[in-house]
Amino acid sequence: MFFNCLSVGIGGFIGSVFRYLIGLSPVLRQGALPLQTLLVNVVGAIFIGMILKWTQSGVVVNEQLTLFLRIGICGGFTTFSTFSQETAVMVQEGRWLPAFSYALLSVGLCVLGVFLGQWTAGKFSS
Repeated sequence: MFFNCLSVGIGGFIGSVFRYLIGLSPVLRQGALPLQTLLVNVVGAIFIGMILKWTQSGVVVNEQLTLFLRIGICGGFTTFSTFSQETAVMVQEGRWLPAFSYALLSVGLCVLGVFLGQWTAGKFSS
């Protein structure tokens, strides 16, 4: 139990730091949509899809490594709560089209990201 918690904590630290660094990008701060959060969520979806494929195919079998990658890094990195808050603010500000576009893009691209991650991991583990 201790090593499981340690694995999640260390992974969460790494994921959170990477999330913070992407949020600092001035290039992604331009425009009507919060592209930093969108990018983080799509990359996180691809990565968690890869982890899912690797665990299903037996490439990753260590419980601590799975916890480190899936719950730690992905949990610290992805920002669904931030996405939800940003969408709510856009709706409250009356910016319905950007809010709707952002929600559709986030959900659609992240679901596709999981499939892309599984496909990519399958290419590397075959």
